[in-house]
Amino acid sequence: MAPLRLTPQKREFFDLYTRASANTVEISSLLIQLLETFPVDSDELTRRIKEREHEGDHLTHELISLLNQTFVTPFDREDIYRLAGAIDDVCDHIDEAAENLITYGAERVPQKAVEQARVIHQAARNLDGAVGLLDGFKDSQTQLIELRRLEDEGDRLVRDAVGELFQTSSDPIAVIRWKDIHERLEEAVDSLENAADVLEGILVKNR
Repeated sequence: MAPLRLTPQKREFFDLYTRASANTVEISSLLIQLLETFPVDSDELTRRIKEREHEGDHLTHELISLLNQTFVTPFDREDIYRLAGAIDDVCDHIDEAAENLITYGAERVPQKAVEQARVIHQAARNLDGAVGLLDGFKDSQTQLIELRRLEDEGDRLVRDAVGELFQTSSDPIAVIRWKDIHERLEEAVDSLENAADVLEGILVKNR
């Protein structure tokens, strides 16, 4: 068992969060490539997405391990745990959507799914910007407000995407499968908003 650290390990926490948020930018960029070029290089891009998902798990494990070893933390312990979990969830949902695309034997990708991926990537970039301001509890309202706007855009896209499925597809199995993929993509956006909520709470508590 690792010894309990009595001195604050501020830098380590912020460095790990920065790496985790940067990972969401990278995995969401790969998602856009996968959906825009599908089925070209789909196996390779899915493999690279899986690698990023594993990196997210590794960083979350490092954060929780550091939390368990540290007596004095830079901010509330529960917030440290919740922020790590929300960021990791983004990667998990993207990976699930990519896996389902292959598992379900999709032949083409609806434009709405590509638009969802672009929203996820924009939201991830804003999250990354906000996380970069966390050290010193600097103001990140610009990034958080934009992230919430993108979450609203994500809600609209998933509603439109599912409605379009029912209106244009005569294959009930395809409808069910694409509805699931669209919802996995929306869950990635929701996780980004959850991370924004945690970040805002941290800022309020530490002003």
